[in-house]
Amino acid sequence: MKYIIVAGGVLSGLGKGITSASIGLLLSSKGIKTTLVKCDMYLNIDAGTMNPIEHGEVFVTHDGIETDQDLGHYERFLGKNLNRSNYMTNGQIYKDVLEKERALYYQGKCVEPYHHIPPEIIKRWEEAGRKNRAEVVIVELGGTVGEYEGLLFFEAARRIKLKKPKDIIFILVGYLPTPPSIGELKSKPLQQSISLLNSLGIQPDFIVARSEKAIDSKRKEKIFLASGVPVKHIIANPDLDCVYKLPPYLEKQNLSAMIANSLDLKFKSKDLKSWNDYIKKSEKSKSKIKIAIVGKYQNTGDYVLEDSYVCVNEAIKHASTSVGVKPEVIWINAESLEKKSSDEIKKYLSQADSLIVPQGWGSRGSEGKIKAVKFARENAVPFLGLCFGMQMAVIEYARNILNLKGANSVEIDPKTPHPVIHLMPDQKKYLEKNQFGGTIRLGAWPCVLIKDTKLKNIYNMHSDASSPWHHPNPLQKNQPLAINHQPLIHERHRHRYEFNMKYKKLFEKEGLTISGISPDNKLVEAIEIKNHPFFIGTQFHPEYLSRPLSPHPIFIEFIKASVRRQAARA
Repeated sequence: MKYIIVAGGVLSGLGKGITSASIGLLLSSKGIKTTLVKCDMYLNIDAGTMNPIEHGEVFVTHDGIETDQDLGHYERFLGKNLNRSNYMTNGQIYKDVLEKERALYYQGKCVEPYHHIPPEIIKRWEEAGRKNRAEVVIVELGGTVGEYEGLLFFEAARRIKLKKPKDIIFILVGYLPTPPSIGELKSKPLQQSISLLNSLGIQPDFIVARSEKAIDSKRKEKIFLASGVPVKHIIANPDLDCVYKLPPYLEKQNLSAMIANSLDLKFKSKDLKSWNDYIKKSEKSKSKIKIAIVGKYQNTGDYVLEDSYVCVNEAIKHASTSVGVKPEVIWINAESLEKKSSDEIKKYLSQADSLIVPQGWGSRGSEGKIKAVKFARENAVPFLGLCFGMQMAVIEYARNILNLKGANSVEIDPKTPHPVIHLMPDQKKYLEKNQFGGTIRLGAWPCVLIKDTKLKNIYNMHSDASSPWHHPNPLQKNQPLAINHQPLIHERHRHRYEFNMKYKKLFEKEGLTISGISPDNKLVEAIEIKNHPFFIGTQFHPEYLSRPLSPHPIFIEFIKASVRRQAARA
């Protein structure tokens, strides 16, 4: 098994994940079986309990682990499902070592970080390679070189280098700023991060130079003299207008061939055609559509943090390219809508061709989201509700069509007279014990699509057996693959509140269509309104399975509806 260790220097958020994913795509396109592992340095067991404003969007794998958003990038670039072996945190490592110590696994020895943590890290990297049947494991180390919480991960990599020097290479992704007052790329910050890496006993084999503009030969020469890394191994990675352009950009610099030479890999094929075709199609798209996303995690101080909804954003891009348009996302803070009148909201939201209410937790901004749903329903605006967004659509319908005054979710109002969204029965015991992490409904779950619904027609139009939403969760045993000879879809979930089945008949009587349901008929998975251009809510997260080369069908039809509305308004 070969290893590529990708580390970062100078600052976090440089794009190590996109760089790692791009290298994974390049090697995979050459017939090399490749997988990726993200190592996060915090002591959380997983990303599930972290606020999206703190850490960005939480991604969920098919087998149900809540991870860093880089796992989403990996899946989108590789075009395949990853699993819990592809993600690890410092917390997981220490937890396992301490549990082993309690079980006398170490036979009475003094258990120390330096001696016992690195072997556990290496074991997990090997396990990821085995479970994914990979020849090459690309390991992305979170944070930056020099942070003390990541030192033992670098030590694990150094020990592999000592034992198998020809089976591992190090890639340092570093930043070269261009101060406006100076007007040129400055290499000193990157040189300092190289020195920090050297102090850990590691010499980088490649340097990926992140910058606003491509690094020039003068700066490459400076880095070569300071680091000893060959000039041809110093790779430019400037800001691009689309992250999906990075793999071919790196390929033009011969990166995959140089990596193969360093690791003694033999290419078995060569095919980036589909990827390049996607890029060409995205560049041809000229006409724009405006999509409003009504969320509550994107605003942080004076800035908009799009990474809080990165999967939704990328799914919109994939589908828009498929349809042949360019999306313009309008970010709307749900709290800002709460005090606005219906007329003010109509004026405010009418700038958009369609509207998405994405995932969320808690009461903050919920009334603003409900008002946005009402606007979309009453004004025939294409609407897509995702998870919490579907729940807000159910509440809005209950209040304004069913006339259930005070209808709400018990998550928002525990004393609501009409709990149309309630706590899943098996979740109560977890909340009573404050067991929040890893206890919600996670991963891919089967769903029966109801006959003669828009949702079923959407999946029928765009699916085949290889589509990722037809793959069941590998950890769930005895799950049906079909009901009455009709294949089920398997979409990813992340929630603990659900549609209250006590109200199902009342909703259906008043025109709300239940378009997706669990095989045991206990859980509503999707709703829609028939006499509406496009009004769909899903308890699952279709955005998790959208990829550049296989856009999700729900998003494709949502974008088409947006285009139709724009044309009608024009």
